[in-house]
Amino acid sequence: MNPEPRKPPQDAVTVRHLRLGIGSVGIALPVVLVVGHLVATRRLTLLDSLSGYYHTELRDVFVGALCAIGVFLIAYRYRWPDDALGTVAGVLAVAVALFPTTVGAAAGTTSQSDRWVGVVHQVAAASLFVLLAVFCLALFTRPDRVGAPPSPSAVRFYRACGGVILVAILLALASTQLPADVRHALKPVLWCETVAVFAFGAAWVAKSDALLRAAGDGSKDPGEAPRDLVA
Repeated sequence: MNPEPRKPPQDAVTVRHLRLGIGSVGIALPVVLVVGHLVATRRLTLLDSLSGYYHTELRDVFVGALCAIGVFLIAYRYRWPDDALGTVAGVLAVAVALFPTTVGAAAGTTSQSDRWVGVVHQVAAASLFVLLAVFCLALFTRPDRVGAPPSPSAVRFYRACGGVILVAILLALASTQLPADVRHALKPVLWCETVAVFAFGAAWVAKSDALLRAAGDGSKDPGEAPRDLVA
């Protein structure tokens, strides 16, 4: 009789689900915003940035998705510094959701305080992307447990995701120097943000699968949590 397949420890399952949730929501967000706006307006109209969808009928989706990512990141308890950086990133994600951008707001409706809120949004968003790149470049490239380092191809993938995030954000910042009519026609910030979000989401989904494989091999008792999950 074949033995029952080993199950990963409960702590590993929790971490995997958080990683999978963070990545899945991130990947889905740009698609849901664009398609949802298309369905609601019955025309394909791309906004200048993902944050601009806050000022549309997709506001609740935008805020809800970012708050969900924020809560997942704050709840992410793996090991230091993943824990600390996850908490900071989670707070930043919630700030991005609750401090809306002024880009996309109706003309003449923004006050001085609204503009300061927009500055908070931009700083929080840029800082969040930088931390998500750090996860890909410095944290995901480490082993999920002692004796189980990620494969060279996995390390290259995580580093590529981190590099894509940083390059996309730098290009988005640089694109603000383009003439307004060019920015409006090409939507460079929207495309750069979308690429960065896809890269971050792909890295988190891939890392969730890597943890499942590492926790499910036969080198430890199936009821024993990997050491670095409780370190």
